[in-house]
Amino acid sequence: MTKMIKYITLFLLLTATLTGKSQQVNKTIIDPELGTEVMIGYCNKVGLEKGPIGAEFSSEFEAYNPQKKYIEKLTAPIDAVEFTIVLGTWCSDSREQVPRFYKILDQTGYNPKRVKVIGVDSNKSAILVDIRDLNIQRVPTFIVYKNGIEVGRIIETPEKKLERDLWNIISETP
Repeated sequence: MTKMIKYITLFLLLTATLTGKSQQVNKTIIDPELGTEVMIGYCNKVGLEKGPIGAEFSSEFEAYNPQKKYIEKLTAPIDAVEFTIVLGTWCSDSREQVPRFYKILDQTGYNPKRVKVIGVDSNKSAILVDIRDLNIQRVPTFIVYKNGIEVGRIIETPEKKLERDLWNIISETP
């Protein structure tokens, strides 16, 4: 019986330790500069769809029609890259471009769970996540990685169209 109690105690301690260190996803705060609710730290598509920009996210996602030519070009090579998005749910460019990005992923068959999304406040601080090494100046910033190495960025708004700019980054990487 004492052996069983030791195992239960060990299990409870491990669970408490892991739970205490885990990162809460889709956390919202009231931004002190803006006085509005913003998502902060790690986020995901579900949180964006249901959070402070949920209705706007859904309508922008549904309305966007990526160019088929670039969707076809992206479909095979897009799985070789990873993405980090740093966004501000308070930012009009983030509210426009991030749903469009997810529409592109949806149409190429890319798993949205592979995307690391980080929400920041109006001071470009993620509070719960240290993003200093990402050198974020404006949001949204879409960072493209291949084999763990950054190969390109789209900052704030695309030069042409989001899917075309993604294709330009991905097609130029070895």
